[in-house]
Formats: sequence, structure tokens, C-alpha cells
Amino acid sequence: MASPKKENSIQDVARIAGVSEATVSRVINKLGTVRKENRIKVEEAVRKLKFSPNVSAQRLAKGTSNSLGLVIPHYEGIFFSFFALETLRGVGIACEQLKFDLVLHIASNEKSFNMKGLGGVIFADILNNRMQVEEAISAGINCAVINNDPGDLKIDSISVDNKKGAQLAVEYLIGLGHKDIAIVTGDLSTQAGKDRLEGYKKALDLKGIGLREEFITKGDYSRRSARIAGENLLSLERKPTAIFSSSDDMALEVIQVAMEHNLKIPKDLSILGFDDNPQCIYAPVALTTVRQPLLEMAKRAVNLLVDKNSSSKKEVERITLPTQLVIRDSCQAI
Repeated sequence: MASPKKENSIQDVARIAGVSEATVSRVINKLGTVRKENRIKVEEAVRKLKFSPNVSAQRLAKGTSNSLGLVIPHYEGIFFSFFALETLRGVGIACEQLKFDLVLHIASNEKSFNMKGLGGVIFADILNNRMQVEEAISAGINCAVINNDPGDLKIDSISVDNKKGAQLAVEYLIGLGHKDIAIVTGDLSTQAGKDRLEGYKKALDLKGIGLREEFITKGDYSRRSARIAGENLLSLERKPTAIFSSSDDMALEVIQVAMEHNLKIPKDLSILGFDDNPQCIYAPVALTTVRQPLLEMAKRAVNLLVDKNSSSKKEVERITLPTQLVIRDSCQAI
């Protein structure tokens, strides 16, 4: 009796094409991170071998599954948060393209959560859930974190340069002639919140503008905190001529507060945000902001996990994406 014909594998395609298994995986899954010449080589090898990928079998052979976990730390207003919703959308789109199931976990404390059966875990930032990250790493699960440079943790990360983005925003306001520039910070327990405050301080320092402590008002990314901060700033005897808010949600609330004080934006007060939430365009005044590529960060986190699951590559990757100043109508020169 003739032995059954051996089916070609992803390793065979990689060998014929002269590329890595991870590159073959990216081509098969139609990810846009492969050079054109390598994509052509893989496609020719697939045709030559008449290779038909069995994704489920590949994952099972590697001890993984077709389920990815997304862990989002709990904070006030999370289900109205642009960051949380955009992260969920980006991971969801990538999982849909790859035929993965997505398991969502809202982390409210340091308690463990069930990672059994997950092919990888994406952490949307690290707040009070570092223990969960360490547990996933110890369990040998491939992980990636978004919006955080995890320092000593051996985990892939994709973040933006929050400090540089905030510095860029404040330097723009200084360039318009503003010196009395206030900030509504983000949650200072987050890396992004601390980095944006540091960027604000650095911009003032580089331009020789003294730091006024009363111009630093603490927010937590919620509209409620922004309203309190806005009221406090506008009650000062020496009022700011410009306010940098560490998120667009907070900037939009500050605009609302300013209008309630009969101030015209940007004639009486310039306001600048961070995120590039689509709501910025439809605000009473189109908001100038710092764009961070949340959707790209989320998609690339999924791609990193796919690469790790489809190859023997174990090196930790740290990716930092640039921010971009988006100039609209909420700021003007003095």
C-alpha cells in the first residue's frame, strides 16, 4: 500500500523562497509589512508547491490557538474613551483579517485572569496590572504592549514618543507668541500622562519660559476632570492665553468651559489637544491636536504576535512611532 503523500508545509515554502517562515506567514495572511521582492518569491513558491495553508493546523502544531487576548486597564469613562475604542477597533480589524477570535478582558486590579487557550495577549498599556503581564510572560505566552515602553519587562512593545509629541505641541504655541501656557495633564499614574507633562516642561525650559505651578492642573483623561481643571485655570488672576490638554476629550471639555465663560476660541484663548479624535473636526471650533497612530499601533501589535507564533524568533522588539501636529482652528497668534 502506497504511503500517503506528504503535504507541503510553511517551512517548505520558506526554503524554496529563500525567506523566513515569518515572512511567509505575513504574505499568506496578507499583511502589508513585506518587501515587494520577498512577496513575489513567496507567491511563486506557493504556486510551485501548490501550497494551501491550514492555519488551524499550523497553530495547533506550535501549541497556540486562534484566539488572542486584549487586556485594557479599567479607568473612568473607558467605554467612552477614544484610546480604548480605537485600540479595540485596530486589534479587532487585524484579528478579523487573520481569522482569529478576540477575547477582551477589562483589568481593574492585579487579579489573575484566565489565559488558557490563548495564542497571545495584547496589553493596552500597563497601569495597575503589571502582575498580569509578568504572569503571561512566565507562562511562555507571546505578549505585546501598546502605548507603553515596558522597560525591564521582556515583552514586545509599540508606543509613541509622548514626550516629543507634547513638546511639539507646546513649542507650536510658543511659536505663536504664547508664554502663559497651561496644561491639563493626563492621569499621572500612566506613562503617557507623565511623559506629556515632561514634554510640556521641556518645551518651556528650552525656550527660557519660567514654569508656573498654578498652570499645571491635574486631569485623568475624563471630561469631568477637564471641566474642574478648566474652571480652576479660568479663575486665576493671571489667566493663561493657551491651554494644552493631554487628550482631545479633555480639550473639547475645556473649549466648552471657556465658551461658558464667554471666551472666544481662539481669539481669547488658544486650546490644543492630543490624540486626533475624529470629534475634533466637528467641535464648535476644529481642534488643533497631536495625532498618535492608535489604529496602527493596535494592528502592528497583532502582527508582532503572529510573527512570534509563526517563527522561532524570540528577540524583544521595541517600536516607537512618531506623532504629528495637526493644525486646525483652535489656536492663533497673540
